[in-house]
Amino acid sequence: MKPLFTNTALVLLGLGTLLSSCGNKPQSQKTGMTYNDRSNGGYLRFKQTHPTPGPGLVPIEGGTFVLGGSADQDVTYDYNNIRRRVTVPSFYMDETEVSNQDWLDYLHWINITFPNDGELYYNALPDTLVWRKPLSYNEPYVENYLRHPAFQDYPVVGVSWDQVQDYCVWRTDRTNENILRENQYMTSWKQAAGKKGATTGGPGLKDPFNTDIYLNGQIRGAGIDGKNMPKDINPNAAAGNGKGGPRRPVRIEDGVLKQGYRLPSEAEWEYAALSLAGNTEFENINDGKVYPWNGLGVRSPNRKTRGLILANFKRGAGDNAGVGGGLNDKADITAPVRSYEPNDFGLYNMAGNVNEWVADTYRQTSFDEVEDFNPFRGNEFTNKRLADPAKGLYAKDKYGRPIKDPARSNKKQKYSDMIAQQQGLNGGGVAGGNPAPGTGATVPLTTPNTIKYSGKAYNPDFRGAADSVNVALYGTTTLVNDHSKIFKGGSWNDLAFWMNPATRRFMDEDESSAEVGFRCAMTMVGAPEIHPEGKPHLPVKKPKPYKAR
Repeated sequence: MKPLFTNTALVLLGLGTLLSSCGNKPQSQKTGMTYNDRSNGGYLRFKQTHPTPGPGLVPIEGGTFVLGGSADQDVTYDYNNIRRRVTVPSFYMDETEVSNQDWLDYLHWINITFPNDGELYYNALPDTLVWRKPLSYNEPYVENYLRHPAFQDYPVVGVSWDQVQDYCVWRTDRTNENILRENQYMTSWKQAAGKKGATTGGPGLKDPFNTDIYLNGQIRGAGIDGKNMPKDINPNAAAGNGKGGPRRPVRIEDGVLKQGYRLPSEAEWEYAALSLAGNTEFENINDGKVYPWNGLGVRSPNRKTRGLILANFKRGAGDNAGVGGGLNDKADITAPVRSYEPNDFGLYNMAGNVNEWVADTYRQTSFDEVEDFNPFRGNEFTNKRLADPAKGLYAKDKYGRPIKDPARSNKKQKYSDMIAQQQGLNGGGVAGGNPAPGTGATVPLTTPNTIKYSGKAYNPDFRGAADSVNVALYGTTTLVNDHSKIFKGGSWNDLAFWMNPATRRFMDEDESSAEVGFRCAMTMVGAPEIHPEGKPHLPVKKPKPYKAR
């Protein structure tokens, strides 16, 4: 089946400097000032663009659906699939599960970038011991599954939810660095590598590239700046060394860099797995689904593939592959990430093969308590710590990433309050009121004004905001806590029931399994409609040009 939505529909504009053409400069609709004109102060207006997805992603057009609605039975008697109509905004999602080769790329980068940091490499290693069973001879998988080339296209397993968070940050930074270097907004890979080959990025780049640090203007200089950096028409810009005047790093407003890779929310994952867009016409859903494909069965009804099983799962106790000479799903453990037919969104293996981590923290009643729009449980609000509040420079950890502290207010603070708190942090305090080692200094998690107006201290962790249970009993009377994360989709070792997109299970964020992998998602910015062509639209008039008189 062809994917309903393809990447090519989004390729509206190529990468490049996105300032509007100087020959026909746009005007402010409210002041009449001309944009992109150095003589009047250099007010900037960037060409509007609908960004293309990052590498490996496909666009998912959002919409409304019934969360938990595809579950037709509750065989576990958990009562945790309460149906709730919600709206999921458009987003991007990995076409396939993250493979062993993808994770080996990550390990290789750590090895060449921090060759002497054994702890970082060790912490990034998947737990291959997840294959080890007391009554099974799975030792060959312990040694071979991750690294042997025969398994390179198989989904990575043995990775915890915590490890996946670090991978998402790494993938975002490598993708954006590659965009900047390939388009020479930074020095090219070849220039940065020189004769010896690059590790942390070449001359002048002491720490590995980080998107947040770059966007804050802290990655630039000799050996870093590329020949295609955008022109800086700000009259206060420092004079450039080369031809063409001052230059500046790429900004968010340029639309060049990608949004961060992340885990999909539970609602996003379930919506994408169902792919009801393939059954929709004029806002009417013609037929529901139990699995990511149409029909109530697990075998293909098509003439050429009739009878073939459509996903990798366990047909029954002791039947992981079928009979020799006629294997039912062509796999005994996992299968390559592009096995079987994709669903109507173009996503492979949204049922079976491996369960997949999602971003949400587990609660049994999540479906009943969610927001109507873009539901998610797991918010932990943070602020980037400033090393120099006066200059706005971010503090960095030893890996070149910004240090993030728990948010200390639910709104924009006064400048004086922000500076005072940042000075407290830089003076040795630790956000949250915990004393810094050897100092005894603390930094309040909130400000007096927060208590004054709300009557209680601001809590930056919203994962359990609506819970009424006693948190002191977590781990004692229940295994559900703020570290419990959801996985969905069913695996090679699960029965067909778990391939229903509405089913949900949980595991602690630092645990892993031979049956759990993941895929990434990315937020889509701008208009939610993926394919506007051929559809009716109300006309929108362009503003009339203003002439100063």
